[in-house]
Amino acid sequence: MAEFRLETAVRRPEAERNAILAAPGFGSNFSDHMVVIDWDRERGWHDHRITGYAPFTLDPASAVFHYAQEAFEGLKAYAHADGSLWRFRAEVNAARFQRSARRLALPELSTGDFLAGIDRLVEVDRDWVPRGAEQSLYLRPFMFAHSAFLAVKPSATVTYAVIASPSGAYFGGSGVQPVKIWFSREFSRAAPGGTGFAKCGGNYAASMVAQQEAEAAGCSQVAFLDAVERRYVEELGGMNLFAVTADGRVITPQLTDSILEGVTRSAVLRLAADTGLAVEERRLPQEELYQGIDDGSISEVFACGTAAIITPVASFADPDGVHVVAGGEPGATTLSLREQLTEIQYGLRPDPYGWMHRIV
Repeated sequence: MAEFRLETAVRRPEAERNAILAAPGFGSNFSDHMVVIDWDRERGWHDHRITGYAPFTLDPASAVFHYAQEAFEGLKAYAHADGSLWRFRAEVNAARFQRSARRLALPELSTGDFLAGIDRLVEVDRDWVPRGAEQSLYLRPFMFAHSAFLAVKPSATVTYAVIASPSGAYFGGSGVQPVKIWFSREFSRAAPGGTGFAKCGGNYAASMVAQQEAEAAGCSQVAFLDAVERRYVEELGGMNLFAVTADGRVITPQLTDSILEGVTRSAVLRLAADTGLAVEERRLPQEELYQGIDDGSISEVFACGTAAIITPVASFADPDGVHVVAGGEPGATTLSLREQLTEIQYGLRPDPYGWMHRIV
């Protein structure tokens, strides 16, 4: 694990920073510094540094522009009541980042460098961590290829970086906001043998036209079916899905190479099992989901992800109609799991899983 050199950076005035922290929004403001590490085939990873937040200068022929050779992650740092700062399961993000890099023919960053860079950035920009209810410092590690050539081959040079953004609720507003979901029939997010299990920009780019379709239908998120049979529920554009049955089961689509293995997803599965719920990871046909919602045997549905935590689903819609989940109100199991998770993250209850790590 390398040491990170701290370079001098211009810090924004305290008044400006405080104005941002008073209403941070999500992902639209950024802290004073960022992590940067360079890679090439001869030297490997080198020049580990914390530098001022600033634009990159890239050649127009850089590989990332033409062939989307890049990968990214998302995680958060949390302020606890005593002023300490903590991260949640970042080693799991590091492992997923390595899997994504392998799939995109990018160099793998060691877990040690991944964690050390995040911790050093949070330490340097600790004043940017908001302390309001359900606020956090959202951290975005990413790497991109920038060799300047138009041949279709892996890049010989790569840059890794981490930027930090003080953030509030992903969907805005206060409290728990149930969301309306549109099921896309025309578009697929990912296919077997593709990059669906990797966290890379191409997957999200592929979801955006379907997201526009969802918004045109009055929904805030889009859900996708499998690309082969167009029958089985997979995930949203950026979150995993769970159904809760009236008899105490929690069902989520089993992982395939076209579904992203969510860090929040695996935490929810552990919490649900320890709460006494029967957990089922299996293929979930859309018709089973709809029938269960309509006859009441599925009493709750929720989505989960780092940015949105656990978000109840109010309804599903497609060109044939709308299926409202339990009157559109958040369910007790959804709210309980959300409370358990967020209270661990914010230090309001014991962490029996060792998920939290103190940074400063």
